[in-house]
Amino acid sequence: MSQIDVFSASQTRESALAVNKVLKNTYLLLGMTLGFSALMAAVSTNAAPMNIWMYIIGVYGLLFATQALARSAWGLLTVFAFAGFIGYGTGPLIGMLTATAAGSQILTTALGGTAFIFFGLSGYALVSRKDFSFLTGFITAGFFVLLAAMILGIFVQVPALQLAISVGFMLFSSAVILYQTGEIINGGERNYILATITLFVSIYNLFMSLLNLLMAFSGDD
Repeated sequence: MSQIDVFSASQTRESALAVNKVLKNTYLLLGMTLGFSALMAAVSTNAAPMNIWMYIIGVYGLLFATQALARSAWGLLTVFAFAGFIGYGTGPLIGMLTATAAGSQILTTALGGTAFIFFGLSGYALVSRKDFSFLTGFITAGFFVLLAAMILGIFVQVPALQLAISVGFMLFSSAVILYQTGEIINGGERNYILATITLFVSIYNLFMSLLNLLMAFSGDD
């Protein structure tokens, strides 16, 4: 075996080890943040709903802080703060749903559906090891379309628009999960904190979109 072949094999092994490390750390941190978010949701089930503007400012403030600090130890603190804040803000809605048998069933279905979609998409990306960078255009366009739809939804209270936004978020989040997992597997993402926050937000959006759709079709919206 030539020196070039030895070097190439060494590079391949190092790359595989780096990918496996990022993948392991990402799923470990993702599981911990989801658990912490669920804990904070349980704590706030009987709390009054948070002011919508306070919630939006808190969510985006912590999200930007996490992205800015992702390459330092402070990133771990902010990702947990973000997950906890999301959970605390969602708690009152969870409390309202669990107060009735029908609401509990809707919640369970949304959780099960979210888990099924996430594990299905992640499993496909992990097994196929495809490069999903071709989804970049769809994700970018989807972001701006959804942003415009949400702004329109503030001024135009049309149930059909809200349902369309929920369906749009499900498609958008599914694409992001495939893209982000593919980036980790193919070495495009080496920061597990950034990967975790992306997957966390996608899972949350999937869950809330499913919840909105189930509530709407059950007549509980």
